[in-house]
Amino acid sequence: MRIEDTNIKGLKIIEPDVFTDSRGSFFEALNLIKLKQKGILHRITQENQAYSYKGVLRGLHYQNPPYEQGKLVRCIMGKIQDVAVDIRKGSPTYGKYFSVILSDENNKQLWIPPGFAHGALTLSDISIMAYFCTKQYSQQHSVIINYNDDILSIEWEIDNIIVSENDKKGMSFITLESKFKYIAEKD
Repeated sequence: MRIEDTNIKGLKIIEPDVFTDSRGSFFEALNLIKLKQKGILHRITQENQAYSYKGVLRGLHYQNPPYEQGKLVRCIMGKIQDVAVDIRKGSPTYGKYFSVILSDENNKQLWIPPGFAHGALTLSDISIMAYFCTKQYSQQHSVIINYNDDILSIEWEIDNIIVSENDKKGMSFITLESKFKYIAEKD
């Protein structure tokens, strides 16, 4: 397993070691001991799975404390554009986003710690996305940011985007009152 830092502190790309032979392939999708040793995903309380059609965008979602969620996201089938937006006050990358393609071909995973809004856009005809969460879902603590907010200027990979009625009601980034604070690591 390889773990790579991104240009936004806290976000990590995880690439498993894939073993392929004439029968197909095998890889360890989750190893809590290895991830915990790297300071990632200390606890899992639920696993979510989403089946989506091309152009479906789920997000931008996050949960406020005390139900803040870290997420380990992967695409089991198809291809998605996975996006995380930094909403940690005081962060040098506050309001910036990171985008990565996750697919059943590249087997990459994205670790998104608490303090980020998350969205996923299906790029293939269908996709199945799975993600482990560090805390359970709480509708009362759930927040949605508008996926096409002008301030965020996210460059989505396709134009014909389909969102739920709930996601259409997402707030603008400028009105966001984030409850997350950036904590700089000491050298």
